[in-house]
Amino acid sequence: MTPPPPPGPQPSDPQLLGPLLLGPLLAQLRLARGWSQLRVAAELCAASGVPTLSRHEISRWERQARVPGEFWLGWLAVVLAVPVDLLTTAAARTRSLGPPPAVGGSRPRAALLALAQRWLADPRAALLTGASARPAGPDRDGGPPAGSGPSGCGPASTSAPGGPAEPVRLAEPVRLAEPVRLAEPVRLAELRRLDDLAGGADLAGFGAYRLRRAVRALSGCARTARPRLLLELAESAQLAGWLAADAGDVAAALHAYRLALRAAATAGDPSLAGHVLGSASHLLTGVGDPEGGLVLARTAYAGARPAASPGLRVLLLHRVALAAALGGRAGAARQALDAARRVTDAPDPGREPSWLYWLDGPELAAMTGRTLVALGRPLPAEAPLHTVRRRGPRTSAIYGGWLARGYLQLGEVERACAVAGEALLDAVRAGSPRALGQLAEVRRRLAGHGDEPAVRRYRALAAAAAPYLPRSGPPPGPAGRRARMWRAARRAPGDATGSSSTG
Repeated sequence: MTPPPPPGPQPSDPQLLGPLLLGPLLAQLRLARGWSQLRVAAELCAASGVPTLSRHEISRWERQARVPGEFWLGWLAVVLAVPVDLLTTAAARTRSLGPPPAVGGSRPRAALLALAQRWLADPRAALLTGASARPAGPDRDGGPPAGSGPSGCGPASTSAPGGPAEPVRLAEPVRLAEPVRLAEPVRLAELRRLDDLAGGADLAGFGAYRLRRAVRALSGCARTARPRLLLELAESAQLAGWLAADAGDVAAALHAYRLALRAAATAGDPSLAGHVLGSASHLLTGVGDPEGGLVLARTAYAGARPAASPGLRVLLLHRVALAAALGGRAGAARQALDAARRVTDAPDPGREPSWLYWLDGPELAAMTGRTLVALGRPLPAEAPLHTVRRRGPRTSAIYGGWLARGYLQLGEVERACAVAGEALLDAVRAGSPRALGQLAEVRRRLAGHGDEPAVRRYRALAAAAAPYLPRSGPPPGPAGRRARMWRAARRAPGDATGSSSTG
């Protein structure tokens, strides 16, 4: 006989569950009973009368390599003592994600989606205990070679209070850019500000360097220093993921975001964890996976909302709005935009977390503008998109692409080509492969206007600029030009005017 569920809050409680996918839901329901996958398979065989189900099939369901059909969903509801509607809804949500896009890897995407659901069930759970992730290969800064193997948290440290904790070792290969060797440490705040001036193609190596230093600092640290170093690791991994994404290295960015989420959750900072998932949502949405981006954005908002500052709440609502708009869910996009407008407290950079220093009124207005373009409403988007383009080359390239799309929706081909041409040159200046994303969409939409002079001029400009455009993928090793850029930035940290993080 199937025993009743254990006492206490269950994973089927709506407030605890949130928008869980089927795989994490099944795993939580099983673990709540203290069952193994073999035990679940045995219970299903006994209840259904089908003796051929094995634990390997349970594993496939929990990893979401397969989604069970109506027959097994019904018997899972009986065995696990939960409403069948709960499982069918989670199964439908899992199927709606569809296969991951060709850009990036399916494994990092699936792993991050599953970890996000696990975090949502308990936003303050310790997801990183005793072991962490270190970029694969020998440590370029002189540390020992990193290990390899399946992802996961290692055992909790057993060292005495105040003594050194268990060393942080690599639990899975994290493919990042080749680290840059520097004589001086890379300060996190300086690297964030440098991101306002240069693109990921130039900075991803610095992000990898900073992440390695954060991992090394946490490894073997005293317990009293561990909370601070966990936050430093989370912020370093989030920034490394952002720079890798800006360089067009999707898989490396998703690996870094996963490490950042583990560290932020273990440090007990749901706001930072929500920001990490919001950044990952922005990445998936930008590479043609708005369904995955929408799941991450909604998960981030649900988990971080109670502790989030006004700026973070608004930012995460904009992540939801853009993903929903690009995924064809106009109603959900409009609801998210309306909710963002209803946030009574305006973001104040002086009161927001340091990693949201770049978020202000003009940036939020531009985010609204690009969502309106995605919704087919370009007229109210024109002014805010024009205004924010003055902030820097990457901002001009990204929002210029959205503005060009808006002009094409209005039938103003000549203006669209003029704006797209400026954005193309700014993408060269920025060194940001991500900045080329919207321009690729503009080029596709110009295919139906091939005979117009403005289109021919834009195509000629694109052909001439092609050799100078930043390339997507893992950036090359450290170069002297990067080191010189970094030293120049350290000498003049106040030269940046405005932000161009372009969230």
